[in-house]
Order: sequence, then structure tokens, then C-alpha cells
Amino acid sequence: MGTDDADGFPDDHEGPVRAVTVPPFAVDVHAVTNARFARFVEATGYRTDAERFGWSYVFASFLPGPLRRDSPRPEQTPWWCGVQGALWSAPEGPGSDVADRWDHPVVHVSWNDADAYCRWAGRRLPTEVEWEYAARGGLDQARYPWGDELTPGGEHRCNIWQGRFPVRNTAEDGHAGTAPADSFAPNGFGLYNVAGNVWEWCADWFDPARANRSMRGGSYLCHDSYCNRYRVAARTANTPDSSSGNTGFRTVAVS
Repeated sequence: MGTDDADGFPDDHEGPVRAVTVPPFAVDVHAVTNARFARFVEATGYRTDAERFGWSYVFASFLPGPLRRDSPRPEQTPWWCGVQGALWSAPEGPGSDVADRWDHPVVHVSWNDADAYCRWAGRRLPTEVEWEYAARGGLDQARYPWGDELTPGGEHRCNIWQGRFPVRNTAEDGHAGTAPADSFAPNGFGLYNVAGNVWEWCADWFDPARANRSMRGGSYLCHDSYCNRYRVAARTANTPDSSSGNTGFRTVAVS
């Protein structure tokens, strides 16, 4: 587990490489989709953190001009807009829906939301150890779930940013935003999209000194100019009540 890769982020505690033992576990082959999350909401009436707060973060270029202009942006990450009314069923805010994205990963879900879904479904979130073991697909210290080359033979194997971030995405992999949860070839364990597409919440706290939960896998917004965290060992974090248009989750069976 972990990496000593020079392209890594030491402050994220990706390393050192160390041996870990993982008890047997069963993990979803892909992230929880909008369709699965909709069944949970219909059955329980659950309201996500984004709904309770009244807003969530949407990538700026996905928004129409007036909404993009009028939505506040974080100073450090101005490509995000805090959009009133953005939530899992309206990913770009008012007027948007998931009618053509039922098979895409659900987004705008916080760690709290993911945990609530898991408790309803009789599942749980994966630990980071489980997530990384599963994502590696049986390979030993490979950079990506399929090997060490990002595009072997020129083939795109994940949904990440191509072009110049954040101003131009050529979408050479076929997707500008989320892709269907079973897109691209699976890894050696049959798991889809453990690199790119959406960040996936894990059960763990990121760092004992910080009240953030861990996320793994990178997203469709990752680009090697600033965030090559679609590597298997890469990790990041956010507060448990945070949500955005590029964060979802997959689940593990309760043993």
C-alpha cells in the first residue's frame, strides 16, 4: 500500500510503501448510481446536506452565463461555483436533472449522505486499505489500476481532464463531465472507474489532526498540471458535510 512516487504529494501522506493485511471483503464493482440513490431517497425521504444547506459546488463551465456570473467562487479554486439549488437530482442547479444520467455515479453527496445510504442498504463505506487493495486489481505498485502508462497504446482508460485546466477540456476520453458508472475497461478485480470519473468517499478520517474524511480515485476534473490524484495511491479529503459535482461513493458488504 502507498507509494514513494516522485510525482506524489508528500503532504497527503501517500507513503511510505508498506505491507498491510486486508481481511476478505466484497465491494461494489462501480460507484452508486443516480438510480440506486433515487430508490434510497424514495424509500426514506432523505434530504442530503446539499439540500439542507441549499447549495453545492458546480464546475463553472457547466453553468449558463447568468448563473455562472452570479454564483460565488472560492478564491483558491475559482473554477467552482457555489450554486443555489444544486443537488444530486439537479447536478447543475435549477433547470438541470439526471433524466439522461441514471446510470452515472450520484454526485453532490457528502460523507454523511453516503453513510446514510449505506446504513439503509445494509452496506458500509470501504476503508482506505480496502479501497486501495481493490483499486489495484491485483497489480503490485502499478501507478494506475491497469499499469504504469496512462494511455497504453493510445487508449484512454479513465475519465479525467484533457487539454489545459481549467479553461479547455478536449474531452478526448469521450466525457466532459461524469461518465456512466461502468465506463471503460474494468481492472483485474472487475472494478470500474477506480481512477477518474468521481472522487469516492472512504470510511477513514484523513488525518488525526484534521476533521476531514478521506476520498480516493480522482475525478473527471483531475489533470496532471495540478492534481494527478487519479493514481491508485493518491488520496485527498474534505469535511464530512461537503459536497460537489465530482464526488460520489461505492459501498462494501457488511461482514
